[in-house]
Amino acid sequence: MPLGYPTYAGQVSAERQSVLVVGGGIVGLTSAFRLARAGHAVTLLDPSPAQGATWAAAGMLAPSGEIAPGEESNYRLQRGALEAWRSLSDELARVDGTRLEIHETGTLIVGWDASDRRQIEQFIGVAKSFDAAPGVVERSTSPELFVGLSDRIREGVVMAGDAWLDPDEAVALLLKGLALLGVEVVHQRVVRVDANDVGVVAETNDEKFTADTGLLATGASALPLGVSTSGEHAVRPVRGLTVRVQGLDRSAQPVVRAYVRGRAFYMLSRPGGYCVLGATSDERSEPVVEMGELSRLLRDALDIVPDLETAGMIETRSGLRPASTDLRPFFEELEPKGWAWSSGHYRHGVTLAPLAALDALHFIERRP
Repeated sequence: MPLGYPTYAGQVSAERQSVLVVGGGIVGLTSAFRLARAGHAVTLLDPSPAQGATWAAAGMLAPSGEIAPGEESNYRLQRGALEAWRSLSDELARVDGTRLEIHETGTLIVGWDASDRRQIEQFIGVAKSFDAAPGVVERSTSPELFVGLSDRIREGVVMAGDAWLDPDEAVALLLKGLALLGVEVVHQRVVRVDANDVGVVAETNDEKFTADTGLLATGASALPLGVSTSGEHAVRPVRGLTVRVQGLDRSAQPVVRAYVRGRAFYMLSRPGGYCVLGATSDERSEPVVEMGELSRLLRDALDIVPDLETAGMIETRSGLRPASTDLRPFFEELEPKGWAWSSGHYRHGVTLAPLAALDALHFIERRP
């Protein structure tokens, strides 16, 4: 099933169903919210909602800034993400009166040395082949774009249309919206799922829950016992690390992405000087923070943004992102019937969450 349906106006479904949503990351939360908004009776099960990849995410909605060779289909899909988040923000405001802030700042891509600048040239070529519109900018004519960056960085590429949001804010508003819509949030881990003549069943170590249909939005975690996949899709955990510091306010300028000695780096700055630093990626199954990994990230950050020298470190966050075999998200109907699996969003989980929620909605509403 293709991921991402084009429109949704928040209509109430003509036939109300009960739904179990297993997994409370950003995909599970947005799916549960959209289903509840459509009038379905939703129960969300997760021992620690939004404490995995969502907790570590920076919150970029950057289809253009994240263009990569071989990922044109991902880029095409993500181009609808910003509008989908605007629609979701409108829906949240209708439920609890608070609008999720979406900051449309664009992305500035820069390189540290000659080799890194060649990578930018390659990026420009790939972007143009995707029909994106990279714009070359220079410090001499657009100094405001380079505030806080190293003096040796004299030029870069701006990708307009990219945006960002605060995942912590999104999670808080979604959880508040779920409560107002009557969604029960069960802080237990589902260990087994099944189906019977009536509907679907989810078992924790303490209870059983039943409903008409069920959605597994378990991210990089293993699926519960009891379900069978087609074998076409699988996910593996890819660890990501972000560091949060206080000190430099570039919130009026584009998000910074950089190549630093061949490594990727980004800095997202929020109003008030709260900055999220990241771009580490490691094929690990434990969300730990290693000293060497942290040291390299901080060194890259200070090289690209020397104004961070006096920034105060707030915390590190690490999470496991679900990467599919071909790095594309998927939505698969499972056995036993009544269950579906939404995963594979990799580093685009926040970006694609409202589109994944539309897949969940259409799956539920086209069932008999």
